[in-house]
Amino acid sequence: MKEITKERLIEIFPFLRKNPTIAEEVLAKGLRQSFQQGTMIYWEGDSCSHIAFILAGEIRVFKTGETGREITLYEVGPGDTCILNASCILSDTKYPANAVTLSRGNMLLLPANEFRKLLNSYEEIRTFVFTLLSQRLAAVMALLEEVVFGRMDERLLDYLIEKSENNTLSATHQVIANDLGTSREVVSRLLKDLERKGKVQLARNSVRLLEF
Repeated sequence: MKEITKERLIEIFPFLRKNPTIAEEVLAKGLRQSFQQGTMIYWEGDSCSHIAFILAGEIRVFKTGETGREITLYEVGPGDTCILNASCILSDTKYPANAVTLSRGNMLLLPANEFRKLLNSYEEIRTFVFTLLSQRLAAVMALLEEVVFGRMDERLLDYLIEKSENNTLSATHQVIANDLGTSREVVSRLLKDLERKGKVQLARNSVRLLEF
């Protein structure tokens, strides 16, 4: 794994252009770590000794109910950090969700005490964190509204349109259910209804949109 340069870090996290000194400190204090797909980064209730700045790959942050059903809160990619990770450090509380990698990638782990020092010292990183907090809060509020008030068939269609590439989504029914906060059986039934209506074509672990 090649050592990441200051220039590359600034390219991934553009807010660092305003003050490259922050990039130098993050590189000096941080530890680069790679991960494989399907790696659990956090379990609910874990302590947060470090904050992760994502360099490559994606991480899914989700909650699991007592019945085992899951709902995706948000995903974290290159140029991001997990706002629940930051909140956990700043409030000295346990991680309130679960986080798993969706692909191979790598991240820069900064010790919690060094992260607090950066926040106290630099307005740029405070702005980065608070902007990310605002964006994630808005996304979770929209998710809550969809779950409580939205029709599942409409949510499923919106999801398929958003996530598909070249009108095809490669995902199991369970993955779709987890992202939508419902059961695999509900997703399978709704997809069958859409197939009967000629809107989608189903195959093993894939959905092809026909009318979009």
